[in-house]
Amino acid sequence: MSLLRAKIQDVFNEPGCEKNRGKDAKARKEGCSKPLTPGAAAGGCAFDGAKIVLQPITDVAHLIHAPLACEGNSWDNRGAASSGPALWRTSFTTDLTELDVVMGQGERKLFKAILEIKEAYGPPAIFVYPTCVTALIGDDIEAVCKRAAEKFGLAVVPVNSPGFVGSKNLGNKLAGETLLEHVIGTVEPDDAGPYDINILGEFNLSGEFWLVKPLLDRLGIRVRACIPGDARYVDIACAHRARAAMVACSTALINLARKMDERWDIPFFEGSFYGITDTSDALRNIAELLVKQGADPEILGRTELLIAEEEAIAWKKLAAYRPRLEGKRVLLNTGGVKSWSVVHALMEIGIEIVGTSVKKSTVEDKERVKQILKDDNHIFEQMAARELYTMLSEHKADILLSGGRTQFVALKAKTPWLDINQERQHPYAGYDGMVELVRQIDLAIQNPIWCQVREPAPWDCQPAVREELPRTKSETVTLHAVQEFSGTTAADFGEC
Repeated sequence: MSLLRAKIQDVFNEPGCEKNRGKDAKARKEGCSKPLTPGAAAGGCAFDGAKIVLQPITDVAHLIHAPLACEGNSWDNRGAASSGPALWRTSFTTDLTELDVVMGQGERKLFKAILEIKEAYGPPAIFVYPTCVTALIGDDIEAVCKRAAEKFGLAVVPVNSPGFVGSKNLGNKLAGETLLEHVIGTVEPDDAGPYDINILGEFNLSGEFWLVKPLLDRLGIRVRACIPGDARYVDIACAHRARAAMVACSTALINLARKMDERWDIPFFEGSFYGITDTSDALRNIAELLVKQGADPEILGRTELLIAEEEAIAWKKLAAYRPRLEGKRVLLNTGGVKSWSVVHALMEIGIEIVGTSVKKSTVEDKERVKQILKDDNHIFEQMAARELYTMLSEHKADILLSGGRTQFVALKAKTPWLDINQERQHPYAGYDGMVELVRQIDLAIQNPIWCQVREPAPWDCQPAVREELPRTKSETVTLHAVQEFSGTTAADFGEC
């Protein structure tokens, strides 16, 4: 645990983070969030954050050393996609019980589980995750992993990020430290070239990166490792031989990017593949970094030709949507890189941004939002569900772009909603992704269902006044019985 504590303090002292650099020495040691209480961090703990970063490594077996619920609550927690292996979607856990804890059988059970996975699946590596229970009882997973690696002849990697040590974002960074300590640099490639790059913090949600990789292929740029989206263990092990890197999500892996730059001279920049302009800028920055690292300058000209060609195609496709969407108002309730990149992308086609959240965004992200919107009134740290509902029900926005947690707020307010977070079903990266995003927004706003749900319900209509006809005695008795049963009156039986 002392090693883990030292690693956490090192992650807190992150020179690559503007927010961290602005703190005094005491505040810097406390990190971005207070340690969490064991058992009270479900859905946002360090274990969950580490699993998010490492699970998309598709040919690795991910073994959770914990009671069954820890794996059951975190399995398949993001919509990452694989172009090959599916082992990462198989759930492995030691299923620790109370008896195992009392009898001290945790380490023995873990070693046996590693052996079973090796014999049944033969993966290139097994990642082992402790959680609150196994960390608190003192199971030495590092010793078990080391012994298993020596005996079985494969990489067994301890991912030391039990949930109680901190937030999900801390878990992201601890996962990066794990890759740096146990994986990256352990394999030497025999095909390293001047056009090799790494993409860090790209999760390939809904296959988004597959819309960007063909652009890099056309430029002769090889992605040595995309960490973690659609990654292979050997690719990450060889990532130290890349010549440049792009960070797509700095809040998750800025520490990994900085330390790879320090150790192996791999310069990096933070960019985005959301939106036409940002995608073009990302391609330019990649080409420029490669040239600075010794690549042939002719790649700069080829990059500009590719950008001109792809932008022309994308703008031609978007022209059909501009008359339908220009002036439409969008409320964006997300965070991180999407707080500015998606904003910029939507404004390019004339959509008005009435608000964007900057929760989980870095200082640099917030500055970009301010530069793009030029109005702090449209920026909010966090908006409560009640405030969100009020804003939508008063028709201050034509559509809400957010994650699944707030979709029901939009539906209650009878406002179109589109999933922009990790659970989404459509890829939005690159030039084609931007066209798809605009198409989905158009489909949501123009859907005829909204005209219907906004109409008054039949039972809310004023009943028509009509002349009462004489009733027989039996008809009167029946009507009174119906009214008594349903709580209605005779006036309620009019027409809308």
